[in-house]
Amino acid sequence: MQVTYTSKLPDTLLKELELVAAKLKTSKKDVIAAALTHYFEELKKAEYIASFKKAKGEPEIIEMAEEGFGDYSKLRLKNSSD
Repeated sequence: MQVTYTSKLPDTLLKELELVAAKLKTSKKDVIAAALTHYFEELKKAEYIASFKKAKGEPEIIEMAEEGFGDYSKLRLKNSSD
């Protein structure tokens, strides 16, 4: 589903948008969609990193990671002997 959205941009940003769209031979809409998609992915990545930094040093998290690594090591050893 697509929804029409109207917004105002500063002149400098609009001119840059027009230049990029022309250079890429695509629509301004497609440039905006790609830019927003990239921006949202970066936000998710930053949240993910922040959650790991927050969990760093928590005993329960360390224990889970160590248990998971043990399982991973067993699988690697099993697969290398096959």
